[in-house]
Amino acid sequence: MSLERLLDDHRRWMKKALVEAERAYRAKEVPVGAVVVFEDQVVGRGANMVEQLKDPTAHAEMIAITAACETLGRKHLKGCTLYVTLEPCTMCAGAIVLSRIDRLVFAAQDAKAGGASSLYNIPQDSRLNHRVEIIQGVEESHASEILEAFFRNLREKNEGMND
Repeated sequence: MSLERLLDDHRRWMKKALVEAERAYRAKEVPVGAVVVFEDQVVGRGANMVEQLKDPTAHAEMIAITAACETLGRKHLKGCTLYVTLEPCTMCAGAIVLSRIDRLVFAAQDAKAGGASSLYNIPQDSRLNHRVEIIQGVEESHASEILEAFFRNLREKNEGMND
């Protein structure tokens, strides 16, 4: 497969994750979305649901991984790729390793909480029993725009409450 075709595939799947991020945005959640792909099909999807579920573990990646395990009927996701709009935090990076996902593709880095390149690189830590290929920056500008709009709106709303 050519490099251009591979990049086109990554963009196609990341756009599905961006749909999930937009769903989270509409629900007033931090707009992060994820999809798990196996054999050219989405087998799990997730949008951030921390506020709705009042659960700090209800990150898009966790929801997508759980859905993929249920769909495939197994606890390990060998042969799968996880597409996520924001670099996974340390919790999600650990879940990615534990689920044995082969590849992680993410859009935007998270300088404050990133567990897959920015602050830590858990998926490629040689001390762990599984390593994950990481590809970053796919559809980064689109993912960053959604996140920036969300936090700008949140700041404006909070400023209006202080008047």
